[in-house]
Amino acid sequence: MFDLHRLRLLRELKHRGTLAAVAAALSYAPSSVSQQLSQLEAEVGARLLEPVGRRVRLTEQAEILVAHTEAILERLERAEADIAASLTDLTGTLRIASFQTAALALVPTALGLLRDRHPHLRVHVTQLEPETALPALQARDFDLVLAEEYPGNPNPRPAGLEQEDLLDDPLHLALPPRATRPDADAPMAALRSLADHPWAMEPEGTAARHWAMTLCRDAGFEPDVRFETTDLLLHLRLVEHGHAAAFLPDLVWNGRPPTVPLRQLPRGRRARRVFTVVRSGRDRHPAILACREALHRAIALR
Repeated sequence: MFDLHRLRLLRELKHRGTLAAVAAALSYAPSSVSQQLSQLEAEVGARLLEPVGRRVRLTEQAEILVAHTEAILERLERAEADIAASLTDLTGTLRIASFQTAALALVPTALGLLRDRHPHLRVHVTQLEPETALPALQARDFDLVLAEEYPGNPNPRPAGLEQEDLLDDPLHLALPPRATRPDADAPMAALRSLADHPWAMEPEGTAARHWAMTLCRDAGFEPDVRFETTDLLLHLRLVEHGHAAAFLPDLVWNGRPPTVPLRQLPRGRRARRVFTVVRSGRDRHPAILACREALHRAIALR
């Protein structure tokens, strides 16, 4: 029998990339992690790690072990969910990661609903972009992630994760107060009218930035991106003060009237998908079911 604790360390290395990252995440010394993995190699009777520069990578045999470890951990999560479902009181800690606008518009109401129905459930919320949150979910740093997907820019679907849709969040072109007002029925014309205007966008490497750049290029221009941040409230403030144009979702206003002129985007580009993600095997846990129900109720109450 292989030691499950050591198998989990190998899995952590697969997801976190370095021995130092595994040690930091689990509050171990790197030498302790290395020693445990060496003992696992002895148990398996095969080499599990090979050096690549200053780092290590998993061998084919290690990848096989990790795949089986994932299946074991998924089954254990199902066991945990079954035990939790058999209890009358929902307790423990639920760790949520959410991107900014969902954290502002949906999470506070959902937390209130959870508190009222499950007062002994402790909820920990971290604001984190999906590009970072989803790998952290796989690494078991979180139990549930609120994520987004932009039209025409589908996210990768990592194995071992399960999604559930929350809502379609409309997207708009936000015009600075002094910008030209083209015909609202001509979305591409509205975009082209801002070809020489500064833009606020999310940082390079994010799905939102890729979608926004593609949209501008399809309209025939390369946007002058002068402001880069994941903070969409800052995008809004820059538009309000005439410093930039931006693409803003409805969740930014959280049901309040828009504070800047908006124009419709081209057909097929008008909404992003907002959804929750959990690990397979965790989806039937009562805390996950309660959280998802609270989020859907929060949407209905908006």
